[in-house]
Amino acid sequence: MPGRPSKRVVALQLVALAAAVAVAVWRNGDSNWDLALFAILLATSVVGDLMAVQTPYSRMSISSSFLTIVTATVFLGETPAALIGVATICAGWLRFRYAPTTLLINVVTYAWFPLLSGIAFKASLQGAGVGQMDSLFYLFVFGLFVVALAIDFILIAGYFSYVEGASLWSKARRALSPLLPSELASALLAVGVAYLYVQLGLPTVALFAVVVIVFQYLIGALLVSQQRADELELRAKQLAGFQVALLSALLRTLDLRDRMTARHSAAVARYAREIAAAAGLSDEEQELAHTAGLLHDIGKFILPDRILKGNVELTEADWVEIRKHPYEGARIVSEIDGYQPVGEIILAHHERLDGLGYPQSLRGDEIPMLSKVIAVADTYDVLTARDSYRQPVSMYEAISELRRSAGTQLDPTYVEILAELLVDKDLPYRHGEDADFETELALDRRIHEYATAGTTTPGRRLPI
Repeated sequence: MPGRPSKRVVALQLVALAAAVAVAVWRNGDSNWDLALFAILLATSVVGDLMAVQTPYSRMSISSSFLTIVTATVFLGETPAALIGVATICAGWLRFRYAPTTLLINVVTYAWFPLLSGIAFKASLQGAGVGQMDSLFYLFVFGLFVVALAIDFILIAGYFSYVEGASLWSKARRALSPLLPSELASALLAVGVAYLYVQLGLPTVALFAVVVIVFQYLIGALLVSQQRADELELRAKQLAGFQVALLSALLRTLDLRDRMTARHSAAVARYAREIAAAAGLSDEEQELAHTAGLLHDIGKFILPDRILKGNVELTEADWVEIRKHPYEGARIVSEIDGYQPVGEIILAHHERLDGLGYPQSLRGDEIPMLSKVIAVADTYDVLTARDSYRQPVSMYEAISELRRSAGTQLDPTYVEILAELLVDKDLPYRHGEDADFETELALDRRIHEYATAGTTTPGRRLPI
């Protein structure tokens, strides 16, 4: 069953662990049991693992233990290094308490990668006749780090790839590739520590232990801070997604009260986007025009049914209320993070070039460009729609009416662009009859753009 190791896999791990113990005993004769150095490296590795920080949106942790174990392999030998590795994993488990099966593969891995890489390291030095005082020695240290890293990754990632039924290559690409630059830096640091220890002795390792723990702590604090910032941003985006859904619910509710609202909003959004595109505006501006078209009348939610349905003669007081809807719509929309530009367009979509519009009596270039686009699309659909509160007219009559208003109420440029767009369109398009609110809204896509998710699951040990 994917995600859970079989008894056979667990049995193989136990056999591998027993074999590691046998190899460690066999290789112990070549070990350097410098107790002071062993104690410093063991403490550094264990403290580093206890202070390990889970990386955001991944299943890996940042710990100095891997670098420390490699250093132990160089100067103490594979058996002491393997012992440090196993002790480190057991100490780390006391903090993270991940699944016993994960603990087992981590112990197996941290026993075997020092043993295998250490044996290869010593054999390479002996075969090349290189000693600690030779400059080539540090090239071999670098090679040891690379080999240890490869063994560590293959054992851990190979196990989880098998258990989860995933591709080892995909795990390498997703998990290891982003870490290669930092691992290169760690390999060079291992070479530097080796050089300083050879030249200056034990005090260098003690200083290294202090520096690496402090550095790990600072990196951890930075990651925690970044993770909290990312979580706050995620929550804000999720909230904005919910608010977008709420806007759509408001429009649907408004449509139940005034049957033309949803179709009219969809038509205006579609006309506005195509006018913006034909005018050579950017993709971002086209999307902005489309969104503002969808939401331009949401402020009418404040109007009573008597006014909204338009089946009675309106009084001056009624018109005062109607003229509030751009302001109310802009106020509602601007509450959503990132929708402030949409609110500005909605606020001005009933302004006129001659300054006789509302609610701010803007004129000419004071009116936002996309508000002028919305005004043309809005006016055209009101004139031609069969579900409008007035007697609909043909496309040609509507364009003539728009041209008469051009220069005083509407922008002549966008009037002519719309006229050109409509020439080759069919009748349903010209009268907005095929405009579909759900299609234009694309609510799922809009919410998806706001919300992303990431999870962190402790327990998997990959080298950092």
